Amino acid sequence: MFDVFLQVPLLGIEWKQFILLVITALAGGAFGAAIGALPAFIFTGFVVFLGEGVAILRRALTGSVESIPAGEFAAGITGVIGFGAITGPHIAFAGGVAASAYAGKKYPEMEPDDWDYHFGKNILYAFGTKPDILAVGAIFGLLGMLITRVGGALVVVGGVAATDMIAVSVFTTAFIARLAFGYPLVGKSRGSGLLDMSPFEREEPRTATDGGQVAEEHRGRLATEPWLPHQYKWSGVALIGLVGGILGGFIYLQTGSIFLGYAISAISLLFLNLGVEKIPVTHHITLVGAVGAVIATAAFGDPSSVVFPVDALGVTGATVAILAAGVFGAISGLLGELTQRLFYAHSGTHVDPPAMAIAIAMLVVGILAIAGVLPSAGYL
Repeated sequence: MFDVFLQVPLLGIEWKQFILLVITALAGGAFGAAIGALPAFIFTGFVVFLGEGVAILRRALTGSVESIPAGEFAAGITGVIGFGAITGPHIAFAGGVAASAYAGKKYPEMEPDDWDYHFGKNILYAFGTKPDILAVGAIFGLLGMLITRVGGALVVVGGVAATDMIAVSVFTTAFIARLAFGYPLVGKSRGSGLLDMSPFEREEPRTATDGGQVAEEHRGRLATEPWLPHQYKWSGVALIGLVGGILGGFIYLQTGSIFLGYAISAISLLFLNLGVEKIPVTHHITLVGAVGAVIATAAFGDPSSVVFPVDALGVTGATVAILAAGVFGAISGLLGELTQRLFYAHSGTHVDPPAMAIAIAMLVVGILAIAGVLPSAGYL
């Protein structure tokens, strides 16, 4: 009975462990603000790549698939550090996003000369050691950890989570930052509707549609700001979704890792951060594509009994799994585009379309798996 009082209600962990999580989440959020949201997420990719590599090697040496601890997305380095309190997107990336939103209002003079969007959307910007900005990152890193942990405890049904709470936390904290720092929650469309990107295609400045006196923070800003200027047309998004999904599924079939494709996609953003134009953003695509392969594998074989899932499949099963991965990837890509048009393009801060796409896709997967319609819930 006394042990109950030693644990944090709902989370089921000891208070001393919870305090450790709080301290590291504060530090992780400040770290994300210091180096910038996108660089922090690229670090996520490198750490998850390392963790998955170690896990693949361990499975190859032992010939067994380790069980994943309850409440963790993956074992070892991937779960504890990559998706944990150090580089977890809900902490480091979220801290960086909130820092940019805060600086967009507080320090508009920091905006680089070549930045055409509102400065609050600049997730490439590293804020260094400015104390108030680091404090904002720390607070939102802590908030991201709490949303993920508490939400994760609430949405589990029969051992299956209803969705990816890290993804939910990433966009939830971003919306909270909008409200906290005085931005519109969604924003006003400058075209025929929220889905209309034509003002961007015409390169209309914000001053062309607002009329009257324009606030200094909006001067020179485009009327509509798509998340990725090189990746917003439906056909191209669907195609890169199909391609990325197939690759994520293939990686899963050959290695047993759902997250390795995600890690490679995250690492590829290093080139985008360094200024290489038209690098596609695909981590939501490769991850959900891998989940499609997991579900197909579970229908045709028993992936829990083999080190490499492709061993459980015949030619037909492998083909179906790859095709399922492509379909899942395309759907996730299109969800990312839909959510960016609704929630990113018309306000002044970054709300992450990949996180929204992952959360929606995995909500559908989770609910169908809980209902017994799907044979697997992927990593949920």
